[in-house]
Amino acid sequence: MSGQSRRPSKPYRRPKKDPVRILAFEALRAVDERDAYANLVLPPLLRKARESGGFDGRDAALATELVYGTLRRQGTYDAIIARCVDRPLREVDPPVLDVLSLGAHQLLGTRIPTHAAVSASVELARVVLGDGRAKFVNAVLRKIAAHDLDAWLEQVAPDYDEDPEEHLGIVHAHPRWVVSALWDALGGGRAGIEDLLEADNERPEVTLVARPGRSTAEELTRAVGEGGALPGRWSPYAVRLAEGGEPGALDAVREGRAGVQDEGSQLVALALANAPVEGSDGLWLDGCAGPGGKAALLAALAAQRGARLLASEKQPHRARLVARALTGNPGPYEVIAADGTRPAWRPGSFDRVLVDVPCTGLGALRRRPEARWRRRPEDLDGFAPLQRELLRQALASVRVGGVVGYATCSPHLAETRAVVEDVLKGRGGAAAVETEWIDARPLLPGVPALGDGPDIQLWPHLHGTDAMYLALLRRTA
Repeated sequence: MSGQSRRPSKPYRRPKKDPVRILAFEALRAVDERDAYANLVLPPLLRKARESGGFDGRDAALATELVYGTLRRQGTYDAIIARCVDRPLREVDPPVLDVLSLGAHQLLGTRIPTHAAVSASVELARVVLGDGRAKFVNAVLRKIAAHDLDAWLEQVAPDYDEDPEEHLGIVHAHPRWVVSALWDALGGGRAGIEDLLEADNERPEVTLVARPGRSTAEELTRAVGEGGALPGRWSPYAVRLAEGGEPGALDAVREGRAGVQDEGSQLVALALANAPVEGSDGLWLDGCAGPGGKAALLAALAAQRGARLLASEKQPHRARLVARALTGNPGPYEVIAADGTRPAWRPGSFDRVLVDVPCTGLGALRRRPEARWRRRPEDLDGFAPLQRELLRQALASVRVGGVVGYATCSPHLAETRAVVEDVLKGRGGAAAVETEWIDARPLLPGVPALGDGPDIQLWPHLHGTDAMYLALLRRTA
């Protein structure tokens, strides 16, 4: 027998379960596996964690940052991880890639100390992946930890002068085609597009709307408490919550007298409501009403003038959301489940019509960061016929002298002005309805940088809103 003593093997140690990182991992898996949206997946996970005990506000804030930060920067982190693994990224199992991405965000996008970020990520891997793959995670994260984000970007992003769109896409975590589309819509040079891409990566404020006749911005501000709320930038009905504000805690929100609504959406509704019409003004239509935010504001504005709103939504479950949003409105209204491309009403019935059409959602990337990685250029072709037909039917539904608002939460030119121009010129086989543009800019007093008109495009970096588009059209014959 040899005189050398054999080193005793380390006893097995159970991995430490970190509820914050396990929750973040579960949210990312739901986004990947079910094409879910984080803003829908995360709240119930957080609520369940709080109810189980031992999960406080700081834990919720960290979990939220880990999920949203990882999703926003996914393209950047993928490029960095690809430099640190010995196989194509598509060959890395998606759950492993989620753990690596969470670790990369902690290392490169937060102030969590390096050793804590690595060790916490490895422990997470042991819990959700097993010890074998945890060793792989450990090795990759140690390579990532060798450089900070700026140093990594110098390695993985091409020089701006050689390929400006790819450079901006990697540095600011947007797919190349999205960078190109946003740049075309925005125009201008490098500074403007960089400001826009940076704004897309910022956490958006929670903005409330006080529904006219039922609540006021002053009431909401008092209810939130001193220092917890700021007035809206542009809408008289808007209140911006300070970080950490909880809308559901407010009586006005619980009772439906107020709601959560981006200020850009409020401005679209206000511009339509303030546009001059010729003759009667008693019947309004929201032709794509789900989930009900704009419909609730329009219904409240209509009620103040003695007008009535018909809110139509194709999907029955979304129509139910609209009905819930309008519950308690003081004026007359009706909610129906109907297809706006096959109207359930007679032509020329309405004085005002809004169609906020389905779209790629590229204007709301702050709120749905995963959408930038999920959308593809070919999605535009899928939405195009629907957008045009909804606008055609909206113009047919309004009477002569009435106004149609065409809105979309996308600044992509193929979803905005191109749609309006095609319909007005009768492209696509349907006869054109005679209309005239209404300059929407004077209808939003005080709002700067609205362009040359007559349509308007809002921007996150210029207005602090989602990138909403609005064209106002008056039917003339």
